Amino acid sequence: MSTDAGLSFIEIAGTPHEVGVGLGRFGREIVHRHLVKGHAWASVMAFRDDPRIAAMQGLVEARFPAYWAELQGLAVGLDLAFDEVFLWNCRGDVWAFAPDGCTTVQVPGREPLLAHNEDGDPGFRGHCALAHVRAEGGVAFTSFVYPASIPGHTFAVTEAGLVQTVNNIRSRRIGVGLPRMVLGRALLDCRTLDEAVRFLETSERAGAFHMTLAQKGDPRLVSIEYTHTTCSLTVIDRPRCHANHLVHDGTRQEEQVITGSSQSRQERGDAILARATSPHPNPLEILWDSSIAPLPIYRAQPDDPDHENTLATAIFRIGAEAIHWQVYDQADALPRFTMDGGLTPS
Repeated sequence: MSTDAGLSFIEIAGTPHEVGVGLGRFGREIVHRHLVKGHAWASVMAFRDDPRIAAMQGLVEARFPAYWAELQGLAVGLDLAFDEVFLWNCRGDVWAFAPDGCTTVQVPGREPLLAHNEDGDPGFRGHCALAHVRAEGGVAFTSFVYPASIPGHTFAVTEAGLVQTVNNIRSRRIGVGLPRMVLGRALLDCRTLDEAVRFLETSERAGAFHMTLAQKGDPRLVSIEYTHTTCSLTVIDRPRCHANHLVHDGTRQEEQVITGSSQSRQERGDAILARATSPHPNPLEILWDSSIAPLPIYRAQPDDPDHENTLATAIFRIGAEAIHWQVYDQADALPRFTMDGGLTPS
């Protein structure tokens, strides 16, 4: 594990419960010092008596006992009540203003390129990690992880060659179903891109997310926006940018919260791509752009109106035989980690 204030790399293996315990222990100190004392935690805990939470618990326990065990282990490792940890992992399903943003750049081609800014609580800077996880009975993966959260709602690469990036959607149409973060975790155990797409299309969904999915050896970049009631799929055919709100023709009219930052990042990303002269633009020119003040794509300002900063940037080059990827924990710097065709730093 890295010991400075940058992004760490951790390795966790064992039963699903043991994996959860390991993730919890990793984040326990900052969770007690920062997260549970903040506005976001209090806002989510206000939903503890919402009947939808009990319904979601029942669905997860019955259909995904491995992730249920992982969540239980997470609570043990964090030294927090299970009901509180479960609710926190449903935060975007019950509270439209959960502090998760993000911007994704999608560049199709024979070897697609996928790039992503992970925007989250700036109080977690230096306390997040790339986690290489091997849970018994599941597919191994490496994912960006936040303290107190299960993997699957940020960016990840799996042993099966799947790549996943996730953007928050602040939907107003929330219902009873599987928590969106549990759906994201389940995608990491899918073996193929088509299996992952079918899973999202057919699952009972509580909240909303945008996901870009790709797989080694497959030229497709698949953009999926889903809500409680709708699942929209687009195969990317030209370079595109996606901030954290619904933009597909089939979903953009749904009730959602579009913050000033999300709108600004989408418009700026679209503008950069519109003037690009190459069919293969450099995604870092978009993701590290800070020219639109006070609402830039790369978010580092202490007064960000959504209370989010860019905590990492990931670039994935998806080849026929391997995925080559780099993760940065600050702009205009060398990569923090380089994964040259595998799941661990080369």
